[in-house]
Amino acid sequence: MMGGIKAHYDGIVAFSQTDFTEDLKKISVPTLVMHGDDDQVVPYESSGPLSAKLVKGAILKTYKGFPHGMPTTNADQINADLLEFIQS
Repeated sequence: MMGGIKAHYDGIVAFSQTDFTEDLKKISVPTLVMHGDDDQVVPYESSGPLSAKLVKGAILKTYKGFPHGMPTTNADQINADLLEFIQS
């Protein structure tokens, strides 16, 4: 909650009204899709698995019980998994 209210609102509007399907299909680099299954902002079922399916060769890592802010609330796990992916 360190950003401005208008910026947060505008970001949610843009995020929720933009179809990224064709953009995701164009990604051609190794990609790790990380998503918590308890995300109350971006529901898991309609985001993580679909994104991973659209990005050719993407790896989906699902975190049981992790929230939307998992890079902050679960930083140790997220950072370790990111490092492992980068080094692979």
